[in-house]
Amino acid sequence: MKTYIQAISYFLPEKVITNEEIVQEFPEWTIEKIESKIGIKERHVTSEKETALDLAVHAANKLFTEYSIDKKCIDFLIFCTQSPDYILPTSACIIQEKIGLSTSIGAIDINQGCSGWIYGLSIAKGLIAGKISKNVLLLTAETYSKYIHPKDKGNKTIFGDGAAATLISKDGFAEIGNFCLGTDGKGAPNLILKTGGARYRKPLNDLEFDEFGNPKSSDNLFMNGAEILNYTLDIMPNLASETILKNKLKITDINLHVYHQPNKYISTLQQKKLKIPESQYYCFYEKVGNTVSSTIPIAIKEAINEGLIRKGDNILSIAQGLGYSWGGIVLYF
Repeated sequence: MKTYIQAISYFLPEKVITNEEIVQEFPEWTIEKIESKIGIKERHVTSEKETALDLAVHAANKLFTEYSIDKKCIDFLIFCTQSPDYILPTSACIIQEKIGLSTSIGAIDINQGCSGWIYGLSIAKGLIAGKISKNVLLLTAETYSKYIHPKDKGNKTIFGDGAAATLISKDGFAEIGNFCLGTDGKGAPNLILKTGGARYRKPLNDLEFDEFGNPKSSDNLFMNGAEILNYTLDIMPNLASETILKNKLKITDINLHVYHQPNKYISTLQQKKLKIPESQYYCFYEKVGNTVSSTIPIAIKEAINEGLIRKGDNILSIAQGLGYSWGGIVLYF
């Protein structure tokens, strides 16, 4: 059974952090340096009492309004986040009540990072192909800003909070093709927040600073940038080629590449390593930053709005995330 994306919307929190504000806080940096290397001009962040769940609710309601969707048609809800309101209960159950969905639906959380949207699509496709559901609402939302140390200028510059809502159904504007998925748990320590879970419930209070003044703490988000970069550049070529092969296509059959986009530096390296023409490689991070699991749906939405995706186009989307976890998909418009 064929499955399709029927609708995409996204929501960003109101508060914005500009590069001017970053430079005021970290005067050793310049606006020109941030924009030339990172490529991000501003990022949205949540307020103290605003959560990923709240962003997901806003994104879902925006989707309903924008596409005049009858909530009664939705029979399964998937919520992808690593920033849940609570350890338990399941956040998707809370969202079901908040957005007024039927009590006769399934609702689950999945804990995935940057590859989360592709994994969510794969689950949704399976639910529809297995005749378990007809209309699956996939919500991706993240608030990494809450876990970043105030003095962590690198991560503070890169990550932005945001949410996307995607409706997957038996008809729509983009057919969901075949997936390529992968996992390597050896990379887990390279992007991690150690405390707060069952293994380390209490803060470890082990904050230290390196010779450049960068903080490292088990109680805050830690990213080994060099290792993440190496992993990204190693995995992406095979992921792209295997995804294309699984869909029985050639690289020349792809009209537009819309990948997970961490920042300008990594995205440019990806584009050059895969030898993709700039005109076929779409990025949208300047005004949103790295929104983790929502980068691809936000970028696809904007590419559609800009008229860069047309009927008959084949779109390749691939993502690499913490864990390590990666995935690829071709969307047929």
